[in-house]
Amino acid sequence: MRTLTPLSESLEELARLAETAGIKVVGQTQQSLTKPHGATYIGAGKIEEVKILVEELDVDVIVFDDELTPRHQRELEKIFGEDVKVIDRTALILDIFALHANTREGKLQVELAQLEYRVPRLTRMWTHLARQAGGRAGGSTGGVGVRGPGETQLETDRREMGRRIAFVKNELDGVRAHRERHRAKRQQTELQTVAIVGYTNAGKSTLLNQLTDAGVLSADMLFATLDPTTRMVKMPGGREVLFTDTVGFIQKLPTEIVAAFRATLEEIVDADILLHVVDATHPNAIAQIDAVEDTLAELEVDHLPLVTALNKADMLEPDRDPIRELDIEGPAVVVSSVTGAGFDQLLETIESVMVDTMVPVAVLLPYKRGDLLSLFYERGQVNEEIHAGDGIGINGRLPRRIVPYFSQYLISEEIE
Repeated sequence: MRTLTPLSESLEELARLAETAGIKVVGQTQQSLTKPHGATYIGAGKIEEVKILVEELDVDVIVFDDELTPRHQRELEKIFGEDVKVIDRTALILDIFALHANTREGKLQVELAQLEYRVPRLTRMWTHLARQAGGRAGGSTGGVGVRGPGETQLETDRREMGRRIAFVKNELDGVRAHRERHRAKRQQTELQTVAIVGYTNAGKSTLLNQLTDAGVLSADMLFATLDPTTRMVKMPGGREVLFTDTVGFIQKLPTEIVAAFRATLEEIVDADILLHVVDATHPNAIAQIDAVEDTLAELEVDHLPLVTALNKADMLEPDRDPIRELDIEGPAVVVSSVTGAGFDQLLETIESVMVDTMVPVAVLLPYKRGDLLSLFYERGQVNEEIHAGDGIGINGRLPRRIVPYFSQYLISEEIE
């Protein structure tokens, strides 16, 4: 049974997320409760403690590690004052994604996720109208957006936001159709694909850069890259394979992000093999592995063959064995994305797994079909080639998607 992320580790990660978003962290606190307070998430005593910290440390943003309900945010901002912004982990991650999205698709995906997150939280955006209304329409007893001009503006805004969501979804459909055409065209090359997955900041982009000189941004920050990058890699056996770097995962990954980025994550769904990059130096690597596996299960790709790359070997003590320490099941290799150590073994392992996923076939190709003979050697695994009077017989293995090319030349038994 895997262990959950300790609270201290989760708060440390939250602090790194805040720093990535440009927020300077000046303090933190925590509270153990059997369940969140209905109105304010945290208890009255903790609220008073936080109010003191806000004044002493001149705080203008409070970030909660769990997702707050709209009521929680509304009540907390009433308590801490309009000069203090209260956000949760989900809003923070969405802001980081907004900062780092570079492509049109990425920007649209982030906007959609933000809009759908904000819709149920609209009421707290119109306190200025409630104040203008005066009396019970906006006073302490009246509740914002319950009556008067606040209600009118709220409904107007909801309709406008609904229209914007519909527009963004329509734009995304167009972009996704283009991506699908591009992916289908790429798949016509019949190259097998390796999707690089892993916890954010595990070193996926650095690994792809080391393999291919891809030039992908790699930085010591969470979610440094969002948009997928695909590059060709020549394997030890001579075949060419596509490697795709995808967005990093994280514990408590907002459902809005998973939904909005589903098109991007389809690069994982369409892969032949998953390469799970793990930061072997991280003190809570096991929980990070769990977070990635949970997301893969949510995407329904946990059935795909998986190779684990235990990264950052250059920072490990020589006598450590991360494969044993982390109880890694299946093929695994210790590597360094910085120095390239272990990469030869990693590629050999990936190629071996790829061969195992291929379909065993026996074909008899006419001598005039040199194109298919070349395709078999380039994309498949040739175990035996036999020259006969009526053609060339091959016993070997082929990727499943290539088998139809050879359908009329398949024979039921191996050629001898």
